[in-house]
Amino acid sequence: MFTQPLAPIAGSLALSALLAALPLILLFLLLGVFKVKAWLAALIGLVASIAVAIIGWGMPAAMAFSATAEGAFYGAFPIMWILVNAIWVYQLSVITGWFETLGQLIRSISDDQRILAILIAFCFGALMEALAGFGAPVAISAAMLMAAGMKPIKSAIVSLLANTAPVAFGAMGAPIIALSGAVASTHPELTTHVLSQMAGRQTPFVAAIVPLVLVFLVDGWRGVRQTWPVAVVAGIVFGLAQFVTSNFITVEITDVVASLVTIAVVLVMLRFWKPSNPLPLDHSVVPDEEAAALTSGKLAHYAEITATGSRRIWGAIAPYAIIIVVFSISQIPAVKAWLLSIGQVKFPWPGLNTTDANGATVSMIQNSAGKPVAAIFTLDHLRATGTLLLLSGIITCFFYKVKAKDAVQAYLTTIKQLKFTIVTVLSVLALAYVMNLSGQTAVLGNALAVGLVGAFAVVSPLIGWIGVAITGSDTSANALFGLLQVTAAEKAGLNPVLMAAANSSGGVMGKMISPQNLAVAAAAVGMIHKEGDIFRKVVLWSLGLLAYFTILVVLQAGPLSWMVPTP
Repeated sequence: MFTQPLAPIAGSLALSALLAALPLILLFLLLGVFKVKAWLAALIGLVASIAVAIIGWGMPAAMAFSATAEGAFYGAFPIMWILVNAIWVYQLSVITGWFETLGQLIRSISDDQRILAILIAFCFGALMEALAGFGAPVAISAAMLMAAGMKPIKSAIVSLLANTAPVAFGAMGAPIIALSGAVASTHPELTTHVLSQMAGRQTPFVAAIVPLVLVFLVDGWRGVRQTWPVAVVAGIVFGLAQFVTSNFITVEITDVVASLVTIAVVLVMLRFWKPSNPLPLDHSVVPDEEAAALTSGKLAHYAEITATGSRRIWGAIAPYAIIIVVFSISQIPAVKAWLLSIGQVKFPWPGLNTTDANGATVSMIQNSAGKPVAAIFTLDHLRATGTLLLLSGIITCFFYKVKAKDAVQAYLTTIKQLKFTIVTVLSVLALAYVMNLSGQTAVLGNALAVGLVGAFAVVSPLIGWIGVAITGSDTSANALFGLLQVTAAEKAGLNPVLMAAANSSGGVMGKMISPQNLAVAAAAVGMIHKEGDIFRKVVLWSLGLLAYFTILVVLQAGPLSWMVPTP
């Protein structure tokens, strides 16, 4: 049995936290300062986390390597399973010639980069986040922006930053549901609905400014001056829809409603108002050279760019329309329950569990309070986002009449293209699991909570931000730090509802700098090995939005406490 120590370094929580942070500090320094390739930086960070776990935390080596394997497996499935299939769907549109047609269709709506950033990255990306999450929205929206003619690095940055507004309610409310589950054993009054209400009174303040930030990224202050009406309308409508749905309807469809309502309002507005001096698109581009060569060669016969009218429109949007339909069907309660019943496997991870005298599975890891740390792996192979994307791709093949050998070749090309991204993501998730299961992450969070208890309203969003930066998932960060937030809030005399929700709502600001999501964005725009360049362009925005959100939480802990719902 391994018990996670609370202060393993000289009995000092502060020194222990400093050592616990070492793998993360090393990772981000290598990535952002020394410009080391992401896959190598991630591997070095992983090695550091294993060494800290074994030497500093006293975790048995066999357990540390088992935790590494579990994290790497989680990185492969579901994370890389999602990305590979999302990029494959995109490649199908490239090799058939419909990718360029999609670009033409998007440009027919608007040829202004600033408007497309709002429509595609903010609105459509939010819809993808609502239905899929876990990196798919960034990959798909970045590809669509490139199809329209935006430069690759700009497409990646815009898509990453736009992915902040919907994440707290993403994947059909998974982060809030996970947060409620994390605190249910000690605080049953913190129900999913109460936490949804609180998050719905925080995230709209972020959503309201994100479109303005996007147009600033694309065109500076000139863009803000010329497009602020549509940016403000998009942000406010999205935020209001989030508030109403999360507070008065249900958490699961919060982002679905918000994204669809915002798309409709923006499109109607554009019929009556256009920004002056539109910013032309950078160019028309097919970014992947190998796919471009296929398109111009033996697969060119698939292209139907001469098609007109509705056929041309449906051909261009087919992959994305199919994705929406498939994911929507999967969320029908009866279908969801059926997929869960036949497609979910739970098993104790080898090396982290044992059996008691009665044959029951018992975790070999317990936290500093003596409670077992769950080491049961859940494999949702049929209901997984990646599997639904694979199904969407197969349907797309039938729709486009793609030959089986060409579809397989496109899949193999996708895997080849993503080989370094796969190493990066598997290493980052392995690092996260080692830090979590050894207790490094808990020590880091506790040090912040205890050391700054008097200013916990300031620290709370930062803890969520760290959790998402480490794991790349708001759902995981809520499961990791949800109970810590509630416990620390009570010690500091603050409202547990507010602090728990702040973990989720504030955590999303860390998603854009998560190495996992940086790797997804870089792969989606054909900039593998350039993750550090993207990181340097988004890290200050991540910190700035975190500071902005922290001010809101401090106000909600004081003069705006009337905004906090009563359980």
